[in-house]
Amino acid sequence: MIRQDPGPLGGYESPDEPTLVGMARGGRRGAFREITRRCNRRLFRIARSVVHDDAEAEDVVQAAYVAAFEHLSDFRGEASLATWLTRIVLNEANGRLRARRPTVEIGHIEPLQQEGGRVTASPPRSGSEDPAADAARGEIRRLLERAVDDLPEPFRLVFVMREIEECSIEDTAVSLGLKPETVKTRLHRARRLLRLALQDTLESTMTDAFPFLGARCDRMTNNVLARIAPYFDEDVLDEDED
Repeated sequence: MIRQDPGPLGGYESPDEPTLVGMARGGRRGAFREITRRCNRRLFRIARSVVHDDAEAEDVVQAAYVAAFEHLSDFRGEASLATWLTRIVLNEANGRLRARRPTVEIGHIEPLQQEGGRVTASPPRSGSEDPAADAARGEIRRLLERAVDDLPEPFRLVFVMREIEECSIEDTAVSLGLKPETVKTRLHRARRLLRLALQDTLESTMTDAFPFLGARCDRMTNNVLARIAPYFDEDVLDEDED
């Protein structure tokens, strides 16, 4: 068990991943805080794509962080830290679903023909000085979120990772335990289903879907740090928390 926190990130303004993981293993709370800040948005969006609820998605991510912290010594760097954390989040989220209802195995989905075409957008993005335009974009975003929520889970997870989080095909495949060709096929199918559901193209609002605000990020990070606080001496405080 970690007995003390040697301090924040020290002279490292933006440490690379191996350095950051090593510092977190060494008991630097500031390093684990930085890990959460780097991964919060991606993990929240992936969790939400499974559980369909903002509050539960936050709790899933927080529980996954605690599990990851307790098993940080198991991280070997064979995949990226975000990919490793994604697997933990998916395990946590799917475990909650299994407790609620029977699941359908992804492998039972029939193979699909690859279908081309991207979801593109017609409404232009503009500044926030136009309340009517802002309201229109907000409604479009809500329509898109509902359409994504309605996708079958195998397609929804791939779509969220590839189009909303902009993960690579390889990263998505490793995170979900799929072949790259399967990722491509499911993404094509997800795009087609969305086009049919929306009757229009919405790519310009894609990055605004499931907004991840600073307040949510900070709340999740602070909750995680509070849950792992017993691993640290109470009288040691990071400089970045002053």
